[in-house]
Amino acid sequence: MTLDDHPELDGYEPLERPLRGRRMVIATRVVVVMGLVALILPGVLVTISIATNTATNTCAVYVRQYEPDAVSSSARFELLGPVGPGWQCYALNTEGDATFVAPLGLIPSTPHQFRQAA
Repeated sequence: MTLDDHPELDGYEPLERPLRGRRMVIATRVVVVMGLVALILPGVLVTISIATNTATNTCAVYVRQYEPDAVSSSARFELLGPVGPGWQCYALNTEGDATFVAPLGLIPSTPHQFRQAA
């Protein structure tokens, strides 16, 4: 490549130092990371909140249906649950003991007909 191939570069001398200083590069990176967090974090928090509320309400329905003697219900997200990772529904008795009722899955949904193993 010669200057004859690119006449617009005639007289161009590259600078020895970078165009932006080290502080400016760090400040730009910090602003970009903060902007990404500000865009993503609200969506993650809303998704977690909706999943928690749905799991809690669905678990309450399942416990009323399948464990009528239970005092209350508890929906928990477990990585190593009885049926694998996801939301698990437990019925609580008067002593606080938990009895597994139903798996709610990774993304809990509204209650549906559930077959309990005999």
